[in-house]
Amino acid sequence: MIGWIVLGLIALFIFWIVLIFNKLVKNRNLVEEGWSGIDVQLKRRHDLIPNLVETVKGYAKHEEGVLSKVVELRNSAVKVQSAAEKAPIENALTQTLRQLFALAEAYPDLKANQNFQDLQDQIAQIEEQLQLARRYYNGTARDMNIMVQSFPSNIIARTFRFGQAEYFEIELEAEREAPQVRF
Repeated sequence: MIGWIVLGLIALFIFWIVLIFNKLVKNRNLVEEGWSGIDVQLKRRHDLIPNLVETVKGYAKHEEGVLSKVVELRNSAVKVQSAAEKAPIENALTQTLRQLFALAEAYPDLKANQNFQDLQDQIAQIEEQLQLARRYYNGTARDMNIMVQSFPSNIIARTFRFGQAEYFEIELEAEREAPQVRF
């Protein structure tokens, strides 16, 4: 009789470990899915930036510094993969895009250009989707981190080498404000 109880407790313990392990795997996959969503939106934004820069170049030839910085940051952002590396570059790119849109105020012909307006609208839509993707990713990262840090799942996480997820955070306080583009 005691043998069956011990065997039952061992089976229950193994079942409990499997449940926690599977939840950790699920959370890790949700984090990866969330990062993939951010990556898709960033790729869309990166694909639009060259068109935006070319449109602005025709109107603001002497603003080469801002245009060069946008291209440079876009190229840097395409090369990095992790959230820790990508977040500061993407935040700088967002800030520089704001400067680029601010240039439009100095060039009435540019503001009236349909291509520029279409590109600006598309980037605004992508920024909104990117915000939603970041929120989803950070939620999944939070859930994963809770499991990795909480007892008793932290024991299983450490045993099977599940790590904490990095948040996709805004670093500069000025970047937390919504961009203002006025015409």
